[in-house]
Amino acid sequence: MKKTLIASAIAAATFSGAAMAEGMPTVYGNIQLATQYTDVEDLGHGSALEDNGSTIGIKHEHEIAPGITGFFKAELEFDADDKSSSTGLSSLDEAYIGVKGDFGKVWVGSDDSTYETAIDEIANYFEYGALNLGGEYETGEGDLIQYSSPSFAGLKLHGAVQYNGDAENAEKSYPYQLAATYEIDALEVAVAMDSNDSPDGVNNENTYGLRGSYAMGDLRLTAQYQDRKDVGDVWGVFGGYTMGANVFALSYEMASEDNTDNEVSTISAQALHNVSDNLYVYVEGYLTNLDDGTSDTDVTQAVIGATYYF
Repeated sequence: MKKTLIASAIAAATFSGAAMAEGMPTVYGNIQLATQYTDVEDLGHGSALEDNGSTIGIKHEHEIAPGITGFFKAELEFDADDKSSSTGLSSLDEAYIGVKGDFGKVWVGSDDSTYETAIDEIANYFEYGALNLGGEYETGEGDLIQYSSPSFAGLKLHGAVQYNGDAENAEKSYPYQLAATYEIDALEVAVAMDSNDSPDGVNNENTYGLRGSYAMGDLRLTAQYQDRKDVGDVWGVFGGYTMGANVFALSYEMASEDNTDNEVSTISAQALHNVSDNLYVYVEGYLTNLDDGTSDTDVTQAVIGATYYF
């Protein structure tokens, strides 16, 4: 163990010196661990210490020509909680290349999609988030060609196409997403759609989303709504307040399924404390109700977690 620590210290010192050289990429990462307790009404309960999305990444950008910058990013995931079951770097989170300038930004590869970034704020906010309700959209985060425009007096236009060629899919398809975001002072508004054109999809109906956010100093309020015909709709409200090194958040989400009586609602709460510039700890609680029109089931979850990042 001591040899490992010494070797790590030497490697860190060596890299720190090398990173000062011009043109070196930035290496970053985090370890996220959480312990959760879940209780399902009438079915039982359980707990576990889990990895919550630990990653290591590398990114770089450089000037191609005056006003044009090339960039790339690669982020890989690993499980930090149990080395007996971990295979090391186990999956890909993000990986893309692109160019940006006065024309906006174009990038290709795997990344959060245009629709998700514009609309799905609440489901992506909470650290653990297993019971949060994301929208009913299918275009994934891989094989994407994305574009984001420069700001036109606060207005930005966004688009994405997923290239599913027949060399790796049974059938060609080109699902696409469009979005517009507008910011003025403390107000932010976003509208977006997903074509859901994957041949393996539930149906070919579009998903439409609307989000509004308002920031009043340390308080941020958000409301969002998403709908897909013959599938269902999801809406939610969120409030987050920053008090020095502490952050408190509360949200309510509800999803209803078309042509049935099925409804799901989730209340999420978070208290987060920034211990330092590189470490934060948090407590989260979730209460979900599953209602099929004749009976309902409550699912409760408590989470304590910590994240160290650099």
